[in-house]
Amino acid sequence: MKNIDPQKIIFGLDSFGDIPFDQQERPVSQAKAIRQVIKEGILADQLGLGVIALGEHHRSDYAISSPDVVLAALATRTKQITLASGVTVLSSDDPVRVFERFATLDAISNGRAEVVLGRGSFTESFPLYGYNLRDYDLLFEEKLNLFDQLLKEKPVTWSGKTRAALQQADVFPKTESGHLAVRIAVGGTPASVVRTARYNFPLTLAIIGGKPERFLPYVKLYQKATEQFATQLHPLAIHSHGVIAETDEAAFSLAWKYLRQSFVKLGHERGWAPMSAAQFKFEIESGSFYVGSPQTVAKRLAATINQLGAGRFELVYGAGGLPAEERLKMIELYATQVVPQVRELLMEGQKQK
Repeated sequence: MKNIDPQKIIFGLDSFGDIPFDQQERPVSQAKAIRQVIKEGILADQLGLGVIALGEHHRSDYAISSPDVVLAALATRTKQITLASGVTVLSSDDPVRVFERFATLDAISNGRAEVVLGRGSFTESFPLYGYNLRDYDLLFEEKLNLFDQLLKEKPVTWSGKTRAALQQADVFPKTESGHLAVRIAVGGTPASVVRTARYNFPLTLAIIGGKPERFLPYVKLYQKATEQFATQLHPLAIHSHGVIAETDEAAFSLAWKYLRQSFVKLGHERGWAPMSAAQFKFEIESGSFYVGSPQTVAKRLAATINQLGAGRFELVYGAGGLPAEERLKMIELYATQVVPQVRELLMEGQKQK
């Protein structure tokens, strides 16, 4: 990717609707967790962050199963921030309904809606909505094909194996601009990167472990694929987990207690060994956890953005039950201290070249 003007890089937040713990170290209700995310989205908008992306999950440790509904609530309480899903699991949803919901959100928010499509890192939605995991790849490919046609906002004729055919079907509401913002989020599958380029969509890389530079081949693959398909090379977005506090020590303590625990829980479900102290240390020092004081996080984040040529970074915050007050503090530190320092470091780096 070409160097991007540091002042034009978009910084935002990602939330999966994690359930925060209260002062007695007990999880709050899912209803309260949803209200907490709305409070955080309002704060992010007030502090000038560019985007908040809300994930879709269907499990007890996450509160948000309908991101567009929560985003619609935020649309009435915010002014500038982009309201995105992160992701909408298109494979187990219906493309027509997805378009209708996000076109509606776009109207409510005066054009600030963005649907981020993906196949999902969890599979609970498939049996819940009556889909067979054997059709995992086919479902996404066919539904993305239909969704791409719906984006033209003209009558659609389409047929496939995964839903009923459409014959000159018109879908409403239309967007005022005639364009609904769409991205594809990818966890690291080369075929998914190529498909994103083929459909001319911007790419988001979910980098949740290991050195960020290991994703450079995917960045180069996206560049090459856009050349071969003669599609646009959109600015790259990345998202990763982080914990920010006033000091490195405070951030490390919170991350060990909450962020690491979320990965231990996930690892237990998937048959992985628990994250060791050595693995945790690696992730916060040179991996994909942005943990520390604003100065520490800014230095690491600037390096990653520079390595990958990213035009957008979204901080995944609040994992593992991080208390609500710590989440709010982190958002404030991120917006008021980390982001300005990252821009400054990137500008200095460009001057030295």
